[in-house]
Amino acid sequence: MISKLIIQLFLVVMLAHPIAKVTADTQVYICKGPKSKRYHYRKHCRGLKRCSTEISKISLEEAKNKNRTLCGYED
Repeated sequence: MISKLIIQLFLVVMLAHPIAKVTADTQVYICKGPKSKRYHYRKHCRGLKRCSTEISKISLEEAKNKNRTLCGYED
């Protein structure tokens, strides 16, 4: 009984929560290091932990134009 209620509550919350729409004007984070090749949706993504230089916020379109790909921890 309780597990069924939990599942129903979970479904209601998931359906009511708006899903983030990723568009070209979405802002992403990049490491400005010379060997950096990825972009990240979250500033605190674990893929950015090893960044030894500045972390910068740029548009998704700009990141893709610089041939950056999505971090493997975020897909």
